[in-house]
Amino acid sequence: MDIEILTSLRGRKLTAWEHLLEKTGLVPEEMPEQTVLIWEGDDLAATGSRQGNILKYLAVDPAHQGEGLLASLLTALRQEAFQKGHRHLFLYTKPSNEYLFLDLMFYPVAATDQVLLMEDTPNGVKSFLQTLPVETGGGTVGAAVMNCDPFTLGHRYLVESAARECDHFYVFVLSEDQGHFSAADRLAMVKAGTADLKNVTVLPTGPYLISAATFPTYFLKDRDGAEQVQCLLDIAIFCKYFAPHFGITRRYVGTEPLSPMTNKYNAALKANLPAKGIAVRELARFEKDGAPVSASAVRKALTEGDWDTLRSLVPPTTFQHLQKTSKEDALCKTAKTATS
Repeated sequence: MDIEILTSLRGRKLTAWEHLLEKTGLVPEEMPEQTVLIWEGDDLAATGSRQGNILKYLAVDPAHQGEGLLASLLTALRQEAFQKGHRHLFLYTKPSNEYLFLDLMFYPVAATDQVLLMEDTPNGVKSFLQTLPVETGGGTVGAAVMNCDPFTLGHRYLVESAARECDHFYVFVLSEDQGHFSAADRLAMVKAGTADLKNVTVLPTGPYLISAATFPTYFLKDRDGAEQVQCLLDIAIFCKYFAPHFGITRRYVGTEPLSPMTNKYNAALKANLPAKGIAVRELARFEKDGAPVSASAVRKALTEGDWDTLRSLVPPTTFQHLQKTSKEDALCKTAKTATS
């Protein structure tokens, strides 16, 4: 048995990798950061990859199953991930594969009928939630899950409107670094933009609520339905952990005239949350000059340097943040030019 850990695949190795994935019913979405190849002579017997803190493309050739290769794969991937600073790993798989990974110290987080999320830390999600502050005043508790890339007047309107209807309101900001602004920047903008609302708490989602941008689909038979599968998994995690931990009985969303994907997400929330004791409140989007205020419009204005439009679309705190980061970016570019 020969084990390789590679950052890129090409030629014969790429062909063998694609062939093994196809043989085991997996469809590659993208080239991962790191890939482990386990060879038995000239045959690729097993493979697995890592993208960030997510393990994916785990495949063992049927001719080599029962040889302990999955354990060897996970050991190599864990060692490589640890060297790169990833201490907490996740994987998505079919629910029928749960028993395979339980024996290798991966633990279930939540599942739907098509996908199971597992992590290598027992009770990791519960431990994460224990680090977050909980309002203990009772009454009606509401929540919204937002990306806020960046925080706009539309986001502010939804939070302020929802907070008026609740005794306490939580804003969970996605912790993925997949947008135009970092997770830390987005969280800071939301906190600054809602600081005057005394019954509002802004918290990160950690690695447990994700967007369609990072949800893997390589193991799904119907990849066109991936958005719905991802949405149902998010709902399962929210209902199983977040809602009971914080006492949430209302989930707030904004109407979405611009994004069909978000519309489907809202529909799934309305179809599934009430049965779990969580009401869904859909609030009309905040409009400016007859058009809904969107983060994409803010990003467009920022790219074009249209500060007058920016000022009209975001709270003063976001405007100040964008001005500051824009100046910092300009200084960095100037410094690079001077030293090049």
